[in-house]
Amino acid sequence: MKSTNPTTGETIETYDDHTESEIEERLSNAETAFEAWRERPVAERETKLAAVATLLRERTEEYAELMTREMGKPIAQAEAEVEKCAWVCDHYAEHAGRYLQDEQHASPPGSKVKTIYEPLGPVLAIMPWNFPFWQAFRFIAPYLTAGNVGLLKHASNVPGCALAIEEVFRDAGYPEGTFQSLLIPSDRVDTVLSDSRVKAATLTGSGPAGQAVAATAGENLKKTVLELGGSDPYVVLDDADVEAAATTGAWSRNLNGGQSCIAAKRFVVHDAVYEEFIKRFVAEIESFTVGDPMEQDTDVGPQARQDLMEGIHQQVAESVDAGATVLTGGEPLDCEGAYYPPTVLADVPPGCPVDAEEVFGPVAAVYRVSDEDAAIEKANDTEFGLGASIWTDDLDRGERIAGRIDAGCTYINELVKSDPRVPFGGVKESGYGRELSEAGIKEFVNPKTVWSQQPQTNDEDEVTIE
Repeated sequence: MKSTNPTTGETIETYDDHTESEIEERLSNAETAFEAWRERPVAERETKLAAVATLLRERTEEYAELMTREMGKPIAQAEAEVEKCAWVCDHYAEHAGRYLQDEQHASPPGSKVKTIYEPLGPVLAIMPWNFPFWQAFRFIAPYLTAGNVGLLKHASNVPGCALAIEEVFRDAGYPEGTFQSLLIPSDRVDTVLSDSRVKAATLTGSGPAGQAVAATAGENLKKTVLELGGSDPYVVLDDADVEAAATTGAWSRNLNGGQSCIAAKRFVVHDAVYEEFIKRFVAEIESFTVGDPMEQDTDVGPQARQDLMEGIHQQVAESVDAGATVLTGGEPLDCEGAYYPPTVLADVPPGCPVDAEEVFGPVAAVYRVSDEDAAIEKANDTEFGLGASIWTDDLDRGERIAGRIDAGCTYINELVKSDPRVPFGGVKESGYGRELSEAGIKEFVNPKTVWSQQPQTNDEDEVTIE
């Protein structure tokens, strides 16, 4: 397993995969750690998490540079990612106890009934490279604070990030085995997930990876949460603030080099504002600085790997061959590194790659529609259902349309984003389950009913109906 700088193609460092005996040791450590960790008061777990937030902020520069070296994220965006990880730790350090409070229920005289929330045990997380810290912290912060322990199988091109995340929890004083990274290839995941000591799994990644994890987990009756791909529609209606929609849309498509499941990917624009939107949208995209991701003023760096960049270009080339028009970009940059320029395609024919597939890079597909119903139809014309963005000056109209779009989350006059305070997840081929907020922390707990009944005070027979 090696870490390669996508800006230069140079190998940063090589890591040995964990051996069978090392994996066994980590599984055993997780099982042992869980028995003690689950008994710690929630308040104590919250305090530990707050310490992690402090360390993250102290090490922002170090961890941001590590992300940028391993997967090419512009340094300013990497610094923001570390801060977001600290924020999710702050959130659960403040709210986990309230989220996990016992829930009281109505009950007959002489009884008391409540639901308590108990952790499940070791949770395996299979995480991607595109947000190498945030994706991991999105699962770690709630699940560990609920009393579970974590095992992270990170993407093979960001092993340094995986070990750094393990380091920060160790340095914050978490007990040994509470959180561990597994440096293993994808073909070893099935064996780990099948192990009886692993009680649940969460995955952020591709559809095929999600299907494989869900199948193995289902065979072993283990709970899963899957956040898979997306082809998010960005709907601009006839009454939208076109300048704001174009500016935000350009950033939503190109943030993190376009390598985001919730990036705006299909821009569905009402005919009445189409020409103005295109003009502003292309101009905004062409203003982005593409270059060295270590420079603070860089907006778009390289793609995370050379093969990923080549795959994006193939999708673009095949779509152009099918009839799409390139408005800007469209060819790999002639320079060292896996650079693909921000690209806009119009006249996109149905069924071509940028229309039918997820494009995981800085490529926007723009569609002209005649009315609101056509916009909704095009927005839903995808197998995915992660997020959607709607732009209109009429918020009532926006909320009505949001109810007709098939997505796990919709944002009106805002780009789609994940936020610790609200549930996050998708529908259709974008997965199931929710992360973040109260819903997220309760995905991997046992909501146990506890019924307490006063002892009988007489000899009368009691008839029980089950």
